[in-house]
Amino acid sequence: MDGVPDGVPRVPEQRRPDSTPTPSEPSTTPGAERPAESGALRFSVLGPVRAWRGDEPVTTGSPQQRALLAALLLREGRTATAAELIDALWGEEPPSQALAAVRTYASRLRKVLDPGGEARRSGGTAATASAVLVSESGGYAVRDLAEDALDLTVAQDLATEAEKARSAGDLCHARETLRRALALWDGETLAGVPGPYAETQRVRLEEWRLQLVESRLDMDLEQGCHAEAVSELTALTAAHPLRERLRELLMLALYRSGRQAEALAVYADTRRLLADELGVDPRPDLSELQQRILQADPGLAEPSSPAPEPTAVPVRPAQLPATVPDFTGRSGFVRELGDILASAEGRVMAVSALAGIGGVGKTTLAVHVAHQARGAFPDGQLYVDLQGAGARAAEPETVLGSFLRALGTADSAIPDSLEERAALYRSVLAGRRVLVLLDNARDAAQVRPLLPGTDGCAALVTSRVRMLDLAGAHLIDLDVMSPDEALALFTKIVGEERVASERKAALDVVAACGFLPLAIRIAASRLAARRTWTVSVLAAKLADERRRLDELQAGDLAVKATFELGYGQLEPAQARAFRLLGLADGPDISLAAAAAVLDLPVEDTEDLLESLVDTSLLESAAPGRYRFHDLVRLYARACAERDELPPSERGSALSRLLDFYLASAAGVYAIERPGDRLVDHLAATTHEGLTFETRESALDWLFAEAECLLACVTQSLPAPTLRRAASLLLVAKDLSESGASSLFYERAATALCRAAQEVGDAHAEAQARTALAQVHVRAGRFDEAAVEASKAMSLEPTEDPWSRCNAPLERGVIAFYKNELEDAETYLSIALDRFREDMNAPGEASALCNLSRVHLALGKTSTAISLAEQGIELYDNLGAALRLANGRYALGLALTVARRYDDALAQLTSAMDVFRENRQPLWEGVTHFRIAEVHLAADRPPLAAAHAEQAIALRGIGGEWRRGTVLTVLGKALLELGQPDRARVCWNEALTIYEKLGSAEATEVRRLLSPVAS
Repeated sequence: MDGVPDGVPRVPEQRRPDSTPTPSEPSTTPGAERPAESGALRFSVLGPVRAWRGDEPVTTGSPQQRALLAALLLREGRTATAAELIDALWGEEPPSQALAAVRTYASRLRKVLDPGGEARRSGGTAATASAVLVSESGGYAVRDLAEDALDLTVAQDLATEAEKARSAGDLCHARETLRRALALWDGETLAGVPGPYAETQRVRLEEWRLQLVESRLDMDLEQGCHAEAVSELTALTAAHPLRERLRELLMLALYRSGRQAEALAVYADTRRLLADELGVDPRPDLSELQQRILQADPGLAEPSSPAPEPTAVPVRPAQLPATVPDFTGRSGFVRELGDILASAEGRVMAVSALAGIGGVGKTTLAVHVAHQARGAFPDGQLYVDLQGAGARAAEPETVLGSFLRALGTADSAIPDSLEERAALYRSVLAGRRVLVLLDNARDAAQVRPLLPGTDGCAALVTSRVRMLDLAGAHLIDLDVMSPDEALALFTKIVGEERVASERKAALDVVAACGFLPLAIRIAASRLAARRTWTVSVLAAKLADERRRLDELQAGDLAVKATFELGYGQLEPAQARAFRLLGLADGPDISLAAAAAVLDLPVEDTEDLLESLVDTSLLESAAPGRYRFHDLVRLYARACAERDELPPSERGSALSRLLDFYLASAAGVYAIERPGDRLVDHLAATTHEGLTFETRESALDWLFAEAECLLACVTQSLPAPTLRRAASLLLVAKDLSESGASSLFYERAATALCRAAQEVGDAHAEAQARTALAQVHVRAGRFDEAAVEASKAMSLEPTEDPWSRCNAPLERGVIAFYKNELEDAETYLSIALDRFREDMNAPGEASALCNLSRVHLALGKTSTAISLAEQGIELYDNLGAALRLANGRYALGLALTVARRYDDALAQLTSAMDVFRENRQPLWEGVTHFRIAEVHLAADRPPLAAAHAEQAIALRGIGGEWRRGTVLTVLGKALLELGQPDRARVCWNEALTIYEKLGSAEATEVRRLLSPVAS
């Protein structure tokens, strides 16, 4: 990293001999790093020249007087002669009274910097001395300052600290330290200070600042923050078009963001600009980078280290389940797998796939080996049960989301599609040594997106099937234990004394278990817990009809027999809990949801679940959350379906779970949307849900329960619970709007629509189709959205006010996006009237804001502004912060067309802050796009390009159609910035999107491309 450039003066450490360093002051003073000691002097030059004593500003006088102070501050405490100061202030043409003026400025500064000096001088102390401003040898100097009294000194110290951290390989600390250094600038250096010396220093300090920015951006790219860096680099290259290092960083950031054509276009723009302006070619580094991009050099594809949050400590996940203390046998496999994993360090990724029947000990062996290999993977270990043996195997995109969060990636940065998540996952792992244990995989297709794919990492995979199509995998077929190993495991658990006297019976036991480790462990644990039993007693029980030999053979039956050993020992309450909990879909279940299923108080439920954990029939996934191994869940359901649990009881348990999710999610919805009448139109529930003290806790619950909640919707599709399932889908709409769970939300809505149509429930079908229309609109699929909204309107269930209001609302929004403006106005007017009939103020406000956008498109700007203001007033009266942001968004659009750009920016910026706080990355990204449009209209192309890039970096901003609109605006901004080649790349990509979607916007993009192409 570059340090302080040549010619930038450095202020040395200066303090009184009898004093300690004076800390800096807090927030409002530029350059503050630490709280200021009362009365201590502080100065800033990285911006206007200013001074403070403690928290109070000190007047620094006229521009020439500030120029004198700056010249002294920047001389590192050395004395500046009168001639030097005259030259600094006026150069070659000083006024006739220049020397007198310098003395006057110095006298005035001495009075304000050391107001007690006159008293000391009149008392007989040094006549020409001041505590700060010293007069000596015909010149002046500033001395005795605290070491951090000048913002430039603080910036220099931080830059040095960052350079050391980078040299030591601590990029996180280096980046954050540079951010703090750059934050000390408050506008133009030495702003408003006249004179040749100030101008020279201004140029040098600006050059140094840009070097620091380049160093910080370089580290951003090293840590994988390429998508985020594009926005800043686009603005910087616009401000400094001839600075080739910035262009180089922009090319690399674009390439790593999957925008190769734009990266090459930046080079073409740069080459043309340099030729036109300077008559030179790009420097070799830039040309070399262009060639590497053209050749798709693998060395450019990934950063060298992961991308944590700017101030975050690198996350080192440690997700491995606990290993068993009595692990036995498998020594050959342990050694073989250990050698393979050890080879991953510093070399290539190792993939080892363990295949075998359920209960054969795949997981136990893999976990044991993984724990032994932890030293080779200091950056962490990831674990997931892929549930491949069940009917609902884990989706790779869900697992990737969990892994990315475990590795420190914020929810808002996690993309929606499987391909993007897999790419980000590999980028985050780049440069790390992480072990990934993928347990119970369904097939190779499920596993491939979850493989690290980078040097130094390794993956262990367990599955029932041999993954012959998993390229590069080291396959191991794990069979049952040998008789000796099985007996050794049994003996370790039961105890040598008890087994030695009944060796024959012990062999009978392990043989009856089919030599399956899981069956042996459960059987032995039962015996160890019952001191009055003999080994023969256990052998006799295993010979019972329930434990027939064919059930103890290799395969699922053997595992089922093993589970029955534990299940048969449960108390009635435990057995009931085991059976009922197995009915619920979803990857796990919370304690509160389990209490609803069991219809018990939370405390009693926790006791039961913990006792099931002790029997190994249930796992504790996390504090307050529980899960079944998928095979145990299947067994629990088999038990529930037998005569011991009537269908009515099974249905009641799932009904209570649905009620719990519906009541709880309705509470979240009511907090998020005060005054919305949907909560009054929901299907009735008989079981209470959770109550939430704060908005944050409500949202935390909703997003934590997303997969379980949507699984409950899908599971509740039989006619008796269909309408409650529809209600649950509606109140969980934040899961779709946030973008985090939109795919799962869409699947649930589709399944609900199909089920409602099959049973002829127009009420539920209309709600499902309206919800689907909303999903399609957010994804930019307007034709599909129109079909669903039209069908929902045609159903017209009179007893369903929600659909009657929202179906025409969505139809109007769709018509607007399809440029069918008269239809849009008609539909939205219908929706507005119906919302008013239902006394639904938030709905009324939504219709008004959408009508505002239609009127805007029709050229009725004044009424568009009025309609949006009416909507804002309604939202404001309701205290609906998130919906109020939607209103401000609509008003911002209208004000933009009215050319009231500052007012528009105020509304849109306020809206964007709310969207960000409410975990709405989709709306945050769209608002960045609208702000870009404002800046473009206001002839501020650098800011327009920066905000358009931020919209793209947020991903998932409304599907491909919305991406096309952002690329169109970005291209316009780039053209204004003199980058026609990159603009053409953006427009070509937008045109491809529009043509694929059949969008009318393709016509405008063709028009934009025409003059550029010619």
